[in-house]
Amino acid sequence: MDQNALWTERFRAAGEDYLFGITPNRFLAHRAERLREGRTALSVADGEGRNSVWLAEQGLDVTAVEITEVAVEKARKLAAGRNVAVKFEVGDMLALDWPPVRHHNAYDWVIGIFIQFAGPAERLHQMTALKWVTRPGGRILLQGYTPKQLDYKTGGPSALENLYTPGILSQLFADWEIEELVAYEDVIEEGIGHRGRSALIGMVARKPE
Repeated sequence: MDQNALWTERFRAAGEDYLFGITPNRFLAHRAERLREGRTALSVADGEGRNSVWLAEQGLDVTAVEITEVAVEKARKLAAGRNVAVKFEVGDMLALDWPPVRHHNAYDWVIGIFIQFAGPAERLHQMTALKWVTRPGGRILLQGYTPKQLDYKTGGPSALENLYTPGILSQLFADWEIEELVAYEDVIEEGIGHRGRSALIGMVARKPE
């Protein structure tokens, strides 16, 4: 099953509920003050809008990209209910023609929350694309799972090669200034999709001017 069909099925199965809830990811939300240093933000693989809508509530000019129209429609509903504007786009961030030229060097913040549907080869393409859309001096914020998450089974991919370690992210962003890179454990409650003790990793990296 391709990614579009897989995620369409998962989001549709949640019905009127939001698979990962409607509150922002905690690692992201705890950096609210830093986010206000920028004006524009891109949230990739944004799902049903919990993170992009929250970013818009912080006063940022937000674009959100998600592969499935089912999730985007739910995200639009969430944004309307919160009375914020988000530019929603349906797109596959692993496609060879993504991102479009209009995104080049366009964003102060690029946000990737649990985007670990990519193995090592696809991950290189994924991170290269995220770097390309970040403006000089802008930042990428990532939240993901470490290999220990396979013991907890409280969300995330089942493939070891899709998970992050500090070494993997340090290598991918060796040409950037890594301002924060932390592996830790926490109990998270993000809808029915992510719930329970989790092995997490968070990173903030700044693109050279």
